[in-house]
Formats: sequence, C-alpha cells, structure tokens
Amino acid sequence: STHNSDILKHCISRLLTAVEDELQAGREKGDPTESRLQVTLEDAELWRKFQHITNEMIVTKSGRRMFPVLKVSVSGLDPGSMYSFLLDFIPTDSYRWKFASGEWLAAAEAEGRSEGQDHGGIYIHPDSPNFGAHWMKAAVTFNKVKLNNKHKTEGQIMLNSLHKYEPHLYIVCVGLQRRLVTDVSFKETQFIAVTAYQNEEITALKIKHNPFAKAFLDIKDSQYPCLWTTGCSEMSFSPSPCAVLQGPISSEYLMQPQGTTQDGGAWWSPGPAQSL
Repeated sequence: STHNSDILKHCISRLLTAVEDELQAGREKGDPTESRLQVTLEDAELWRKFQHITNEMIVTKSGRRMFPVLKVSVSGLDPGSMYSFLLDFIPTDSYRWKFASGEWLAAAEAEGRSEGQDHGGIYIHPDSPNFGAHWMKAAVTFNKVKLNNKHKTEGQIMLNSLHKYEPHLYIVCVGLQRRLVTDVSFKETQFIAVTAYQNEEITALKIKHNPFAKAFLDIKDSQYPCLWTTGCSEMSFSPSPCAVLQGPISSEYLMQPQGTTQDGGAWWSPGPAQSL
C-alpha cells in the first residue's frame, strides 16, 4: 500500500512538473491582460507569391490538404489561461469565378451552401484546449486540415469550387467565462477553390515550393496537365520572412484535429474582444 502511494505521488509530481515546464516555456511571451496580443503569419512572403497570381486550392470529394499551409506565431496570451484555436473559411465576395484568357473573372452569382454550411464548418486545432503558454512556445500549424466540395466531414472543411475564400483564425478563451479573444485574417491567404488547377503558373509555383512535389520536377512539360488534378498532399516549409499583424484585425497553415466541427456561435458567448 505504501509502495503504491509512493508511485502515485511520483506520477502526480511528474505531471505537475510537466505542466510547470509548459507554462515556463511560453511565459516570456505572455501577457495576463491580453492587451498586447500579437499574431504573426509565418511564411508570409511565400503566401504573397501565390497571392500575386491568385492562389488556388484543390478541393475533392475525399478532401485535399492545402499548400501553402496556415502557420502563425502568437504572443500576448495569458500563459495560465486555457484557449482553443479554431479555423473558418469565409467567402470574400458573392461571385462564382472562372479562369479565361489567363485571368480570373467574376462569372456569376455565388452558389449557396447546403443547410448548416454557412462557413463550411469550423476546424478545431487538435491541441485545443490548451494553456496560453503552449500556444506561444512555438508556431501554431494547421498542417492537416482538408478541403472538400461534397459534404461536411469531421476534420474537414466543405467549400464550393470556383469560389474565393479567406481563412479566419479564432482564438477562444475556454475558461469559466468563454469568450472570443480575437478573430484574425490575412489577405495573403485568400484563394479560389478548384477541382483542378486552372493557372499553369500556380501549378509551377506549387511544385517549386512544395518539398513533397519535388519528384514532379523531372516530369516532362507535356505531362504537367496530369498534375493539375492531383493537388498537393503533405508539405512543410523552410523559414521565410514573417508579416506581423497588430491592432484590431478582422485568418491559414497544415495538423488534423480529432475534434468535431460546430457552428462558431456554440463555442463562446459573445463579448467584447480584447484590444490588440
């Protein structure tokens, strides 16, 4: 009995030590008041390269991962409070787009989504909920979220093909008083959902910067059209300059959560967001 008690105390001690280490890891970037909250888009220069020629993201029935991927660095959270990170994809306009004569043109009115799919579903980062210290100790990566064009699926986002979207990141405090801390978006991350790449420049850029697509570089140019329907699967990044967004900011990178999607309003009670 005494032996079992000692083992239990040892286990508890290890757990408490792990929690303390976690808190300490992000404490230097913390701010209990959240008044200095700062969200940074990683790989911003890469995103801008795609934005310059209008980015495209493949959507399929079974879901396709994104490239580039949303990755953000965060500071100014309360290290000891619990937060969840949620991702939504919001239409940027009311048009259905088409690619003609080498450019994207607004072609018709946007299609409505099926019932309950106003924003394609909410993707919850798999580390949610977690201490502010955890979110601040390293960049937060959404590296397994998948986009589909058929139905709402756990861990996936449903989008309409040939419609333009902008990812939005929501940081929600999930303590005794649930509240939305901030809603962050980056114009560099806008894209048009497609079932096959329309612009050859996008195909070439994805192959050039996606480490998992390097094998495609040896394929003859005549075979490139075959790649337009493959999209990009797993990917990672090398470091590149970041863009820092501060102030009231009104959210995208690649890890697949096991959480379920829900309507955003179900996750927190409306309340004033912290001044950034």
